[in-house]
Amino acid sequence: MADRPTAQHARLSGERLHLNEGPIDLVIGAKGDPAAIQAAYAAAAERFDGLLSGLVAELPQLRQPTEPGDLTLTGPVARRMVRAVRPHSAIFVTPMAAVAGAVADEILAAMSAIPGLDKAYVNNGGDIALHLVRGEQMKIGAVSEVDTGLPDGFAAIHADTGIRGVATSGVDGRSFSLGIADAVTVLAENAAAADVAATLIANAVDIDHPAVRREPAFDLDPDSDLGDRLVTVSVGNLPASSVAHALDRGTACAETMSRRGLIRGALLRCQRQTRAISDSSLLENHRSRN
Repeated sequence: MADRPTAQHARLSGERLHLNEGPIDLVIGAKGDPAAIQAAYAAAAERFDGLLSGLVAELPQLRQPTEPGDLTLTGPVARRMVRAVRPHSAIFVTPMAAVAGAVADEILAAMSAIPGLDKAYVNNGGDIALHLVRGEQMKIGAVSEVDTGLPDGFAAIHADTGIRGVATSGVDGRSFSLGIADAVTVLAENAAAADVAATLIANAVDIDHPAVRREPAFDLDPDSDLGDRLVTVSVGNLPASSVAHALDRGTACAETMSRRGLIRGALLRCQRQTRAISDSSLLENHRSRN
């Protein structure tokens, strides 16, 4: 007897769609012709079914660093992941750094093929893929304190900016971090690109200090793609000068990515200090809480 599908589909308030299976938890919204929205939601649900099993089938390879020219994976989400990490292959990174954003991009692609949508989003735990037609915009909140979920401020993403992905990473996020950032939010041309960039910039916000406790990744999760690399477990109060130095390192990483055209903006936050780079509206509505 074949296994029954485990993917869950549900409608939420505000005419949103919720898709869930295992670690993947998507909240989806859309604006446009009502019939187009319903068709787009049906397309999203159809594409979601079987997506996780496809990823699981290629997990061993996805947990390994990717060579610059390597695109041997066959699944569409896996291939999105590889394309996102390829520009960063000079340093250690695996396609898993882009998994959440790549899933969001894949589901959004199924939706945006439906004519009549003015705008849509797929939010995969804070990594967000956007669809915007000309003249539309999306308001995105930047959150640095995961426990409160309260945004520090908002960015209005306009269709003509070409930004279609937002991602956030940090020490309190869903994945392990090598750094000490509370949160790094990145804008890029798609969610997979934003996802890997946010991960790497958050890793770069770092400093050695007795208040920072680390453990090998495989001691916390034997299946982690980070192996024996030390990941941050907790961060105590740090001197302001140490925080500033860590943020300067992260900012240098973000600026390099920006010069290479890999990201469009980044907001870095650590212990009430903030750094930002942007060629867009990322910080126009940012409220500092220093």
